[in-house]
Amino acid sequence: MTINATGALLDLCVLAVVSRGDAYGYALTQGVKRTLDVSESTMYPVMRRLQTQQCLETYDTPHEGRNRRYYRLTETGRRMLGELREDWGEFKRRVDDVLDGGDAA
Repeated sequence: MTINATGALLDLCVLAVVSRGDAYGYALTQGVKRTLDVSESTMYPVMRRLQTQQCLETYDTPHEGRNRRYYRLTETGRRMLGELREDWGEFKRRVDDVLDGGDAA
């Protein structure tokens, strides 16, 4: 897996937010939006894809007469988060090297 400017970075952020505790959809999207400029319409497909990949699981809880869908990190999600954190570290080192005038190759 490799960090890129789109998909894997969003995956990393979503998994990191959920790793701090179960979160319902709106709170999860707001947690990511504090860091990345993404719309809610971008976030929900990412969350569904991570669920399909068995990185997230969901459960519903009643709240003020409606159900809130919560997302929970699975063991597969924890492993993916670890891999993406490692990839992010390498990606960040390469970008820092370029910015500092080094050879990123």
